[in-house]
Amino acid sequence: MLNDVIISQDLRHDVEEAIRRQPHDRLFVLTDTTTLKLCWPLVSALPCLGTAEMITIGDTDENKTLDSLSHVWSSLQKGGATRHSLMLNLGGGMVTDLGGFAASTFKRGLAYINIPTTLLSQVDASVGGKTGINFGGLKNEIGVFSSPASVIISSEFLCSLDMENILSGYAEMLKHGLISDAESWAELLCFDPTLIEHSTLTFDHLATPEASSERHNAQHSMVNGQWQHIGALVAKSVAIKQRIVEEDPTEKGLRKALNLGHTAGHALESLALEQGRPVLHGYAVAWGLICELYLSVVKCGFPKDKFRQTVQFIRQQYGDPNIDCKQYEHLYEFMTHDKKNEGGIINFTLLADIGDIRINQQANKEEIFEMLDFLREG
Repeated sequence: MLNDVIISQDLRHDVEEAIRRQPHDRLFVLTDTTTLKLCWPLVSALPCLGTAEMITIGDTDENKTLDSLSHVWSSLQKGGATRHSLMLNLGGGMVTDLGGFAASTFKRGLAYINIPTTLLSQVDASVGGKTGINFGGLKNEIGVFSSPASVIISSEFLCSLDMENILSGYAEMLKHGLISDAESWAELLCFDPTLIEHSTLTFDHLATPEASSERHNAQHSMVNGQWQHIGALVAKSVAIKQRIVEEDPTEKGLRKALNLGHTAGHALESLALEQGRPVLHGYAVAWGLICELYLSVVKCGFPKDKFRQTVQFIRQQYGDPNIDCKQYEHLYEFMTHDKKNEGGIINFTLLADIGDIRINQQANKEEIFEMLDFLREG
């Protein structure tokens, strides 16, 4: 159930090695329309990928659906995939979640490798063995626990991200700091992710082996001190999640700590998706953190000074969700469908302090409406 996570310093070499270590009869690569354009050129010239069959689905979480899953299954079937085939999931969390589920269920399971290309997927979706799709208007409603053979995390992909996607991933990193220790939490609050100088350069012209040195030099020129700093923070964040997953791979206890911010966050995300104004997952999680830290203060005595500092950071970076009190009932209904619930009771992960985790905490409807009031009004 554990991931072989590689914090890559040489993307091309690490992809080649990961594929070499996984014997296979056929190779498939799953991308979405955006990663096909921006990220595939970074590895497409590798000889080991020369015979790979490409499968492409639409981008954004709106395509994390049964229809997209069926398309992947059909492509595997038409491509002659067997239980001895290998699939590379190259993309963000939508691709690694859906691709992992498709691989894990086709012919009762074939091996797959995750190559996450967004900050969010690097610190969250690609690590831990959770796979799945959205269904019936609910986030990640259908899925299985199934670990990839390898996860290759490279900062080279992050240069293609806009600031909104950087911030989306940073919210999960902040969550990891909150459930870990005060030093990690403080380090994340002290770093301003909006200062990162990133490039929208695509690498189509650098996709040949002969141009590898040019590619390296172009990449090196973009990796300034800000990138190096966030790279170190990513490694720490992944290590926090790995440690928790190793102790509780199927979420019987400690792993529920990773759900901090997600009961409220998933409800906010589902509401936005239903209304045709989808928000990035990390933004919903950030707003969910405000909600659940509010409950943590009320129900578990979380320190008010740390609460204020965290809320101030989130509001400054992520703004406020576009909700009003007329939507509280609907948000509450979404929360009643959360997978963490037991016996129809809404469960939250809360904190008594940084790193002092309290799982399986309940809140009644009045308390949930109060936390939404705080989120909306401050």
